[in-house]
Formats: sequence, structure tokens, C-alpha cells
Amino acid sequence: MMAASAALILALWLLLPPPGVAGAGPPPIQDGEFTFLLPAGRKQCFYQSAPANASMETEFQVIGGAGLDVDFTLESPQGVLLVSDSRKADGAHTVEPTEAGDYKLCFDNSFSTISEKLVFFELIFDSLQEDEEVEGWAEVLEPEEMLDVKMEDIKESIETMRTRLERSIQVLTLLRAFEARDRNLQEGNLERVNFWSAVNVAALLLVAALQVCTLKRFFKDQRPMPT
Repeated sequence: MMAASAALILALWLLLPPPGVAGAGPPPIQDGEFTFLLPAGRKQCFYQSAPANASMETEFQVIGGAGLDVDFTLESPQGVLLVSDSRKADGAHTVEPTEAGDYKLCFDNSFSTISEKLVFFELIFDSLQEDEEVEGWAEVLEPEEMLDVKMEDIKESIETMRTRLERSIQVLTLLRAFEARDRNLQEGNLERVNFWSAVNVAALLLVAALQVCTLKRFFKDQRPMPT
């Protein structure tokens, strides 16, 4: 009977929203990732809405293009410059607590006149109010009698598991970005090696042909002297 009660409490806590929150506000902002091609000599900006009193983590990586570098800036909804990176291959920045509004993320490749860049970036949000909302459900659903498995223990275990799973997904995403950058770098090196190898082979063949022609002309010009 006690185990059934604990299972029912856990199911309610997972399926139902906290009291007074359902339909009271906008849905939480989801994490996102994006990969785009930044042309040479161009600057591209993105706008991301953020709630108030939250945590926003921004990570970017240049995974393609000569030099593997780009300029990055991050501005608050009030236009205040929060982050400024110059010619970086990657970076990770956290804004906490956030302001309600649209944050501006800009990637600048204007210093490059020839090479375009393939850029990957990811936005991770973490609400600082989740613990308070879950605590409200814990107070409502806490039974008068002590259960074998307390609500606090269940809540802590689930939150820990959720945090670790989210972090695992983020790490795997970054590893994919690293793998893409390394693959593009190796493919670029392979193309350069093949090109210069072909140039060297062509030069060797040309020199060999010139040597044969020179030798033929040398023996052809040596005629027997009259007696």
C-alpha cells in the first residue's frame, strides 16, 4: 500500500504542472543549436529571446574555413556589450541572471576577404525558478504520514538524472562539432597535398622532357669532321 502511494505521488509530480502555473505564462524556452555558412567579408547576427532571472549558456565553434576563426559579440536586450571575442575558433559564455528580452549574437568574418566559414553555435537555457516551483508541489503532495521513500529524495534523484542527461546531450553535440571541424581540416589538407603532388609530378615530367630534348640536340649537333 505504501509503495502504491509513493508511485501515485511520483506519477502526479511528473505529469501535472505546479499549482498556479498552468496556463499562467509562456512555455519555457527550449535549447537550440544551429550551423550556418558565413561568407567572406560578411557579418551575420541572430536574436534569441530569453526570460528574466534565468541562465543562458552560449557555445560556438568554427568547423570549416581557412584559419578556423571568427569574431563573436553578445549584446543584452538593452544594447550592452557582454562578450567580445576576436578571431577565436571556439568559445563558451554564460549569462546569469538574464534579462527579459532579445539577446543579440553576432558572428563577423569581415576580416577575411576570400575564405567563408562554417559556424556552429548552441544556446542552453536553465531556469533558476524551477526549484521553487517544484518545491511548491512537494509541499502540496507531502502526506501527513512519513513514507518509506520521501518526496524530496525522489525529486532530487529525478532532477539529478535530468541534469546529467541534458549535459550528456550537450557534450555529444559539442563532440560532433569537434569531429566536423577536424574532418573538414583533414579534407582540406588532403586537397592541398594532392594539388601540390600533382604540381611536383608535372614539374618532374617537364624537366625530364627538357633533359631528353637537350641530350638529343647535343648528339645531333656533333657531326663528323671531313678528312
